[in-house]
Amino acid sequence: MRRKIIILCILLLALSFSAEAAQQPPKIPRVGFISGTGDPQNPGPQIVGFREGLRKLGYLEGKNIVVEYRYAEGKSEATASLAVELVQLKVDVLVTGTAVGIQAAKKATKTIPIVMVILADPVELGIVDSLAHPGGNITGLATITRELGGKRLELLNEVVPKMSSIGVLWDKASPSAAIGFKEYEAWAWALRIQIQSLEVRGPNPDLEGAFQGGAKEGVRALITIRGPLLNRYPKQIADLAIKNHLPSIYEGPHYVEAGGLMSYGSNDTATWSRAAYYVDKILKGAKPAALPVEQPRKFELVINLKTAKQIGLTIPPDGAVSGGQGH
Repeated sequence: MRRKIIILCILLLALSFSAEAAQQPPKIPRVGFISGTGDPQNPGPQIVGFREGLRKLGYLEGKNIVVEYRYAEGKSEATASLAVELVQLKVDVLVTGTAVGIQAAKKATKTIPIVMVILADPVELGIVDSLAHPGGNITGLATITRELGGKRLELLNEVVPKMSSIGVLWDKASPSAAIGFKEYEAWAWALRIQIQSLEVRGPNPDLEGAFQGGAKEGVRALITIRGPLLNRYPKQIADLAIKNHLPSIYEGPHYVEAGGLMSYGSNDTATWSRAAYYVDKILKGAKPAALPVEQPRKFELVINLKTAKQIGLTIPPDGAVSGGQGH
């Protein structure tokens, strides 16, 4: 009889534990997201694309996933502390899109998976071992924006034949922008075009002063190297280019939406939507070291025909410059 009572007690305990486990809600994954440029009121194309990607994969923020957003607001030095903060929250995945932010996250944790979207070559920067086999806890997308500089110069040369001098607007404090500027210099030398450095610094870049300096040097066109600082001022930069009658080309389409003349590169919204795919894979058990770093398969040339008219440029009726689309 005693033995039967013991067995019955064990069965009741087992049923109790089973019922308790069944009542426990499933763990909701928590993702940390560091935005280099946006803010809660104006999140920008990074977060818009990422949220779109999550929705397509069946994630609803606040229901089956939580995203902890942190905004550096163009201040590169802030990304390190934001990365540490999110690591201390023990997020399941950390997402970031600036070289400084990625390096800070890498330094802050060796265990939390990191999904990156980076403009420069992550192998050259020592972030991953290789694109095919990243190793460690970092993977994601490399947009090869820096490798498209030669094409952007050629496109500018199409709309401004015999161009003699181009101003390059960039953030002097950004390591990634410094790499970009050197690459533009090399491509310009090959095309026999003179490059003028129009460098600025945060937190409040003197954009007006940079353009005035370019005018003194006889700059006839403009390239802007994107990054957390300058990405906060697309309209001001576009307006100054129009004011100075400078044909301009950018590394992202949101500058064209703000009034810039042209952009050539990958689609920001699509790229960040793809970042959500990596988050999904990792949350389902994939290891970052086993997920190859992707590069975009197509690039977009976007032209603002209204801006072209404002600065006196003639663009073909269909908006086509080497296959671009006008709007």
